[in-house]
Amino acid sequence: MSASVGKVYLVGAGPGDPGLLTLRGLECLRRADVILYDGLVNPILLRHSKAKAERTCRVSAGGERHLDQEEINQRLMAAARLGKIVVRLKGGDPFVFGRGSEEAAALAEAGIPFEVVPGVTAAVAAGEYAGFSVTHRDHASAVAFITGHENPTKDASSLDYKVLAAFPGTLVFYMGWHRLKQIADSLITAGKNVSTPVAVISHASWPSQQTVTATLVTIAEQVASAGLRPPSLIIVGECVQQRERLAWFEKRPLFGRRIGVTRADEQADLQIDRIFELGAEPVLMPTLEIEAPESWDSVDSMLRRVGKFDWIVFTSANGVRALLGRMWELGGDARWLVKARLAAIGPSTAAALNEFQLRADVVPESYRAEHLAAALCPQVSGRRVLWARANRVREVLRTELTAAGARLEEVVVYQHRDVVSWPDEMNQRLIAGQLDWIGVSSPAIARNVVRLVPEAARTRLGGKIRIASISPVTSAVCQEIGLPVSAEATQHTWDGILSAIERVEREEAYQRRSGSAGS
Repeated sequence: MSASVGKVYLVGAGPGDPGLLTLRGLECLRRADVILYDGLVNPILLRHSKAKAERTCRVSAGGERHLDQEEINQRLMAAARLGKIVVRLKGGDPFVFGRGSEEAAALAEAGIPFEVVPGVTAAVAAGEYAGFSVTHRDHASAVAFITGHENPTKDASSLDYKVLAAFPGTLVFYMGWHRLKQIADSLITAGKNVSTPVAVISHASWPSQQTVTATLVTIAEQVASAGLRPPSLIIVGECVQQRERLAWFEKRPLFGRRIGVTRADEQADLQIDRIFELGAEPVLMPTLEIEAPESWDSVDSMLRRVGKFDWIVFTSANGVRALLGRMWELGGDARWLVKARLAAIGPSTAAALNEFQLRADVVPESYRAEHLAAALCPQVSGRRVLWARANRVREVLRTELTAAGARLEEVVVYQHRDVVSWPDEMNQRLIAGQLDWIGVSSPAIARNVVRLVPEAARTRLGGKIRIASISPVTSAVCQEIGLPVSAEATQHTWDGILSAIERVEREEAYQRRSGSAGS
């Protein structure tokens, strides 16, 4: 075997919630050169890697094409032979009905080094996210994982439904949605009690999760009526009765909502995590891109005399990381700042300073340029002030500090670039109204949203798709350009946007309950 041969990692991605990826799986993604991922994998996980990623099923002119197993095996081996670190990212656990063992066998036969990274299997996660455990000392001392979709080349089924009907525990059927009625009827015919509780869980651990509970004799009709779609799991057994008391996931405050995140892709990690925590689906629709300055010359020149400034003002976390990161690259550290006091426009910017072991001396109570200027103006007369900023900013800070007698210098440490267009998939989603909210965190982003939204979706803005604004200034621009605002943050941060959405949703839920009670 050539010394240049790489390695393949067969990684379980878990059932959908990106927080269920293991630490070892995360490490593999960060090291990967190539990723081949299943259609059941949450694509948000690809944010952890800069590798080239390819889905094993893809949409083409003729519809969705699935790569067959032999083609997948060959792709893995070919990339490894080029010396690449390859991650085969699979939904759930790679060996539990995931055909990972077949891939491992092919790699072993070819002499390709590989490693298996277990994942949270869908059966366990589905039950727990739906509100019950598949084992329980009062309900089930055993659990069986069963395929609902056997190898079609087999002459006959290897499943003995008489054995399954008599099994003293929980039955979990994978990939059985299309055979639900047959499975239920087969168990009843084999002697299983018709009143046995059953749950069908669709899109387990995703914000789109749906759960239907019924009995063996009624479950197929109930699932059809509810419109559940695969991927799903069928769980049969007394353990399902726990759901009434223990269901928790679907009670999250924004469960099932789809929220557009319009921030630059590089800035969205905290918002993605928070949106998932609230039970909603983050939809990435960046309107801006963050780039380095076209030249670092002016920044480097300023950094050589940064110790002469009395104040350094930051109006974004990007500005902090760009300026101080560049200072570090030049061989400097906090000692270069000497006497400078530091001002941050808000807590996120102040937190970015903390990453460099620095504390902000001034953070206004309201996170707007007007309030930052008001906090600084009494302290900057005759002082040398440096403002580390983007290429596009509002004028208010410059105007106010200069009027207060500050000896202001400005340096552009990063650039905003407008996104030219969104992918067709995003445009189709907007046209179909498959979004509940769009968060708008600046006037520039508001204008870009209007510019980027396809004409066919414009009428949905403010109606089916509602707008949440970060501040009164942003709301005023939204109204000016025809973007009705349905929620406005009282705390002018992205957390504030999400709190405003939560407040509106809670009030509307209360009104619906009150209306139902009244009728």
